Amino acid sequence: MAKARAIVKRRKAVRNIRKITKTMQMIATAKFQKALKRAVGTKAYSKKVRELVAEVARSVGDVTHPLLRRPEPGTGRTVGLVVITSNRGLAGAYNGSVLRTAGHFIREQESQGKKIELYVAGKKGVSYFNFQRRAITQRLEIGDTPKFEDVEKVAQSFIDKFTAGAYDAVHLAYMNFLSAGSQKPEVLALLPLAGVEPPKAGAGEPGELRVDAIYDFIPDAQTLLDELLPLTVKTTMFQAFLDATTSEHVARMVSMKSATDNADKMVKSLTMRYNRARQSQITTELSEIMGGVEAMNE
Repeated sequence: MAKARAIVKRRKAVRNIRKITKTMQMIATAKFQKALKRAVGTKAYSKKVRELVAEVARSVGDVTHPLLRRPEPGTGRTVGLVVITSNRGLAGAYNGSVLRTAGHFIREQESQGKKIELYVAGKKGVSYFNFQRRAITQRLEIGDTPKFEDVEKVAQSFIDKFTAGAYDAVHLAYMNFLSAGSQKPEVLALLPLAGVEPPKAGAGEPGELRVDAIYDFIPDAQTLLDELLPLTVKTTMFQAFLDATTSEHVARMVSMKSATDNADKMVKSLTMRYNRARQSQITTELSEIMGGVEAMNE
C-alpha cells in the first residue's frame, strides 16, 4: 500500500507542475505575439535607414565621419562588448547560446592582444560573468520590454566614447530573431558602422546592373550624415534588443511546451505503475483471504 500511495503523491506533484508549465507556456505565447509585432514592425525601418545612409554616402563620395573611423592596423586595443541576456531562466538554451558566442568572441579578441570592456543586460549574463570572475564595466538596465528612450541613452554613451577614442570598436552579442522557428546567436559590429561606406570602384557581382540615384541635398550631405549616422547606431541597437526579447519569449514558449508534454508522459507512466501496483496489492489481498478461508474450513 505504501508504494501505491507514493506513486499517487508523485503523480499529483507532476500534475501540479504541469499546470505551472502550461500557464507559463500561455504567458510566453502572449508575450511573444506582442514582442513579434514590435520586432517585425521596426525591422523594416531599421533596414531602410541603413540603406538610405548607404545611398547618401555613395552620393557624397569620400565620406569622413567620426563614426566611420577605423583604427590603424596594430593600434586597436580596446573593444566594448554589449551582451544581451534575459532576467529569468526556464528559456531552454537561450542564455547559454548567447553566452557561449560572447565567450568565444572575447577569447578571440584577447588572443589578438585587445582589451574587452563588458556591458551586460540581464541578470543571467551578470551572474555568469561574476561566476567567471570577469569584470563588468556596467550593468545595463533596459527592462523586459525595451523602450527606444532607454536604448537611445545607452547608444549615445557608446557613440560619445567611440568618438572620443576610448573604444576602437563596439560589438553586440545577442540572439538574432530570424523566424519563429529559427534564432541565431550573433556578435554584431555596432561601431564603426559597417555597410554604409561607399563601395569601391568595380565592386558588385559580375554583370550586375546597379543604378545609383542622384540626390540634391538640402541641407548639405555632411549635415544629413551627422544626423543619420548616429540614428543608424541607435536603431541598430534598439532592433537588437527587440530581437533578443522576441527570441527569449520563443525559447521560453518552446521550453515550457516541452516541459508540459514531458509532464503528460510522466503522468501516464505513473498511472500505469499505480494500476500495476494496485493490481498486485489486490491480488495479494485476495490470496490472503482465500488462505484464511481454507484454514478455517480445515
